[in-house]
Amino acid sequence: MRFSSSLATDIAVLLRDAAQAEIKPRFRRLASGAIRTKTSITDLVTDADEAAERRITAELTSRFPGCVVVGEEATAADPAILSRLSGADLAFVVDPVDGTANFAAGVPLFGCMAAAVAQGEVVASWIYDPMGDDTAIALRGEGAWIEAPDGHRTDLHVAPAVPVEQMIAGISWTYIAEPWKSRLTARMPRLAGGVHFRCAAHEYRLVASGGAHAVLYNRLMPWDHLPGWLLHQEAGGYSARFDGSPYRPEHTGGGLLAAPDRDSWMALKAALLDD
Repeated sequence: MRFSSSLATDIAVLLRDAAQAEIKPRFRRLASGAIRTKTSITDLVTDADEAAERRITAELTSRFPGCVVVGEEATAADPAILSRLSGADLAFVVDPVDGTANFAAGVPLFGCMAAAVAQGEVVASWIYDPMGDDTAIALRGEGAWIEAPDGHRTDLHVAPAVPVEQMIAGISWTYIAEPWKSRLTARMPRLAGGVHFRCAAHEYRLVASGGAHAVLYNRLMPWDHLPGWLLHQEAGGYSARFDGSPYRPEHTGGGLLAAPDRDSWMALKAALLDD
């Protein structure tokens, strides 16, 4: 399925409406018991996550009859949902509140993400910023941009390539096991600087807009990375898993490194990951 620019805007509006109705009104107003732990102290869910995902899922299935929706919270309740992604003619992955730990702590750095997957290929993606009230949109083969509610668009482009020692990178080491974690963090001073927002939505927006040069992640749940991966690619970037293989919607491990171009990717891999 091909997504037109106007259809991409329609889905951006859908995400915005859900965020305005279910997420922003709860920001810094979560009731007692509205924040819960899932798999660990770093893996949280709130009433806002669940309510927004229900609304987005209902809207998508109404507009695209027969589509599969793989939501983070629905999959947490029923892991079998994840297996429906690869075989679907049309599927959407949804992360209703990316950066839930920030949201729960009252930090205004979180996003609402979605990506469309048609027959195993990521064809469109959206990252809505509820606080900035705009959406980063990517269409496969047609570029990436940030779109405001009034229709104003700003094209996205990755940063120019620079040597590793001049790079700013987002390095997410939370889900990396030892001894890899210690080795990676010990090498981070080889970069000019780093960012860690606890929010892939904003880290991908940053690297796709040229505000940083690279991002690195280990755990690859599709709702966390498919939207930003396509955004970065359509902004002109290059990415691959740690072993150099292409990232695919069905991958949940193997790491992901995104950089301005292939040469930058190779230099970063050598500096941060190689023996």
